[in-house]
Parts: sequence; C-alpha cells; structure tokens
Amino acid sequence: MVESRKMKLGAFLPAPGHHVAAWRHPESVPNGGHDFEHYLNITQTAERGKFDMIFLSDGNGVRTHYKNEDELSRQGRMVHFEPITLLSALAVTTKHIGLTATASTTYNEPFHLARKFASLDHLSNGRSGWNVVTSVTDAEAQNFNLDQQPDHATRYRRAGEFMEVAHGLWGSWEDDAFLYDKQSGRFFDPSKLHILNHKGEFFSVKGPLNIARPPQGHPVIVQAGSSADGQAFAAKWAEVIFTAHQSLDQAQAFYTSIKSQAERIGRNPHEVVVMPGVFPMVGRTREEANEKYESLQELIDPVVGLGLLTGLLGDVDISGYPVDGPLPELPETQGSTSRQQLVYEEAMKKGLTIRQLYMSVAGARGHKAIIGTPTDIADELEEWFVHKGADGFNIMPPYLPGGLHDFVDLVVPELQRRGLFRTEYEGTTLRENLGLVKPAHPSSHPVKI
Repeated sequence: MVESRKMKLGAFLPAPGHHVAAWRHPESVPNGGHDFEHYLNITQTAERGKFDMIFLSDGNGVRTHYKNEDELSRQGRMVHFEPITLLSALAVTTKHIGLTATASTTYNEPFHLARKFASLDHLSNGRSGWNVVTSVTDAEAQNFNLDQQPDHATRYRRAGEFMEVAHGLWGSWEDDAFLYDKQSGRFFDPSKLHILNHKGEFFSVKGPLNIARPPQGHPVIVQAGSSADGQAFAAKWAEVIFTAHQSLDQAQAFYTSIKSQAERIGRNPHEVVVMPGVFPMVGRTREEANEKYESLQELIDPVVGLGLLTGLLGDVDISGYPVDGPLPELPETQGSTSRQQLVYEEAMKKGLTIRQLYMSVAGARGHKAIIGTPTDIADELEEWFVHKGADGFNIMPPYLPGGLHDFVDLVVPELQRRGLFRTEYEGTTLRENLGLVKPAHPSSHPVKI
C-alpha cells in the first residue's frame, strides 16, 4: 500500500546539465549560463512537472583546480548568472515553483543576504529558498583578500552566528507592522518594530532590516553538508537537506541520524525534509538509456575529468600519480570532507583506478546515478522513499534541456500513477508545498532608535 505522504522533488540546474561533458552534447546550450531564455525554458519545464523547487548552485568566483588557462578552457560550467539576480527575474515569469539560490556565509555579510532573500521572497510571493554554504575552495578566498580559506571549524562557527543574525533581521518587523495610514500620518506601528543590536564573535549588526518581513517568515533554509559539523548545522537550521548517497543503507542511516539530531534539540523531525541527489539517465528502453549515457561518457576530456576528481577529493593534488593506477591515501582536507570520504570509499570498494574513478563520477559526482527506463527510475525512487531513505529527491539532469524534459515527460507521470507525487500544487508558497509551517515571529527585542 502506497503511503499517503508525497515525494518532494527539486530540479538542480547548472546551465548545461550535470555531466561534466554536458556542454558538448549535441542538444545542449553551451552558452546557457548567460542565456535567460534557457533558464526560463528549464524552469517552466520543472514547473510543468510540478517540482517543488529549482536549485541553483554557485561559488564566489571560478572554483578552479586547473594549472593553466589551456586546461581551464576545457571546462564548460564556470560562468553563469549570479543566482539571486537570476531568480528575481524568474520570479515574475513563474507562479508556483520554489526558487532556491546558493549563497555563502563566509564571503557575505548577514545584512546583505537577509535583505536580498527577503526581497526575493516578496517578489515571488513566498517562493524563495536559501542554500546555505560555507564555501570550500582557496580560489574563492583569493577573491576576498585572503590567501586561503578559513579552516572548516571556523567556517561553520561563523555560519552559525550568521544564521542567528539573519533570522534576527528577518524578525525586524512583525507581519502587520506597516499601517500606511495617510489620515493619521502613521506609516508603521512602532510597537511592532524590533531592533536586533547583535554583537558577537564575527558580526556587529544593529538593524532593523529595511524591508518588511518575508511572506514565508523567512526563506526556506536548505543545507547540503554531511560532515559532522555540517550535520550539526543542518539539524539546527535546515528545513531541507540535500545529501549524496550511493546505497539505500547509506541513505537510511543518514535519514535516521539527521532526523534524530533535529528531534534531540527540540525540532519536529517532519520539518526537516531530506532530499538526496539523483542523476537519472532516462531511456524508453534500457538499451537507449545506456546508449545515451555512453555517448556523454565518450565526450569526457581527460583533463576535465581529472580536475573534477581533484575538486571532489577536497583539492588534493593527484596529478603526479598514474591515471591507470590506484587512488593514493588522501590527507585531511579543508574542503568538502563528506564528499571526499564518499568518493574515496567508492573507489576502495570497487577497486577503481584514478581514470575509472573520474569516469564514474563525471555525471553524478558522488550522487546516486540511475540509468534505465521510467519504470526502473521510479522503482528505485519509490524504494528509497517508502523505506525512509528520503523524503524526496534533488534531480540532477545529465544535460539540459533534454535531460529534464525526459524526466518530466516520462518519469513524473509514472510517479503520479503510483500515487507518490502530486498532480497539482498544494499551496502558494514553497513552504506550503514542502509541508513546512510558517515560523512564528521571533521574541521581541527592546525598541532602541
């Protein structure tokens, strides 16, 4: 018997698609990162498929592991619109789908991001989401007066205080603070203004925010860290958690752990939506799906494959090792520790050479890849969903726009036929469609003007 709960779906949309060679696919839009019509097309496709949200990843600069311009010139996913700007434009061309942008707590100030996401929430009538990251590369740090990134623990400590400040700023005004009373001359009710006056280790922020409280109270908070620090941060702050797993056992262990951690600190575990990434290669037959996958694999430039693997391993330089030999033992990284561990364990378990490893991660980058028919893909998603490995999935199309069209036209109807996925949007905000409640206004602070 199918459970009454419904699966949640996000569309993770880097401009050309997720496969490292996607930009070289005959049907891809190679300049899609600078093409608004391309983003509009794929966003409206996701909305037609009743997805909960689109998700745009981002970094503060070209996050490169390449040694020279010739190597860098072979990488096809490095330039694209700033996501909050892009989502603000998409907000007025869509009606239902959530709009989630990545923004870093390491290279921004809380007031900036609190104001921008509040603005996006108003522009979209309550459909904004913030994927909170701490950033993981020295290349980004070097754009912000630093030689290298702060250590892992410091980044997360700053992120925690950043969230406290941002939430405090979103509470600057109560929902009904603004009167606009021309007769009395009272623009707002002064008793419903709350000044933050925060002073902490990293930030000193007075407030208030110069925009009204967001329609959702605050944007839906998304987080993707799976390290110990990342999980603790997610358990406290995140409402949606993006994660990466290769097996149902791994997914179930993470799902149980993160829900338990949230519950232990007083949160409702149903208010934490777990959405592992899935890379689906859809074919009307298994043979067609495999042919489509192999055609992309054949387009992988070895330089790009090795650079991708270097990043997934936390910027560990493996260029001096034979590509047809084994992966060496890896040192500790200040990059993404959870992704390094996931990829390393996969290599050890399967006995992969460096070349075989970068070929295996070229599409899903450590996430679950499913290659097959709509029925095959729906079967696996249903198993993870029903057996508490996921509340939904962050879908990673291999190339765009075709890979998303395949999922919407072939897989979504199968999920709907099984009663696993909505046929219409339930609410008007992202929070409502995800089954999340609007947070109450935070406790009042003394008014000091």
